Amino acid sequence: MTESSAPKRIIIGCDHAAYRLKETIKSAMADQGIDVTDVGTHSETSMDYPETGKIVAEKVSSGEFERGILICGTGLGMSMVANKFPHVRAALCNDLFSAAMSRRHNNANILVMGGRVIGDILALEILQTWLETPFEAGRHQRRLDMFDTI
Repeated sequence: MTESSAPKRIIIGCDHAAYRLKETIKSAMADQGIDVTDVGTHSETSMDYPETGKIVAEKVSSGEFERGILICGTGLGMSMVANKFPHVRAALCNDLFSAAMSRRHNNANILVMGGRVIGDILALEILQTWLETPFEAGRHQRRLDMFDTI
């Protein structure tokens, strides 16, 4: 992980369908010295994913956390919730190319994955790619600035 692009703190949340994957991801980040704040859910008991998505997105939107991770069954619902918040660029990444490009060109600040779509090994590779890939800025920053005027 490069010093310049890797966050020191991250907020993470999931729904019941992705609880097991969230625990795997939390462990991997802790092993890398990343301070992980887990806002739930804390079991496989059915719950409403927008509750957790809202918490993570609000904290990234406000700047309390530079980056966050959301996981649900497909990743679709969490993406939709998170992207309703100002200054949030949540990217659903179920492959390595999307993870890299979400950072390089879009400066994605929330990684979203589908716990029922990808396995643990791929999820950890996506996570690592997303954590390590820096934003290229330049022409991409001009485009991101346009987001705030929409």
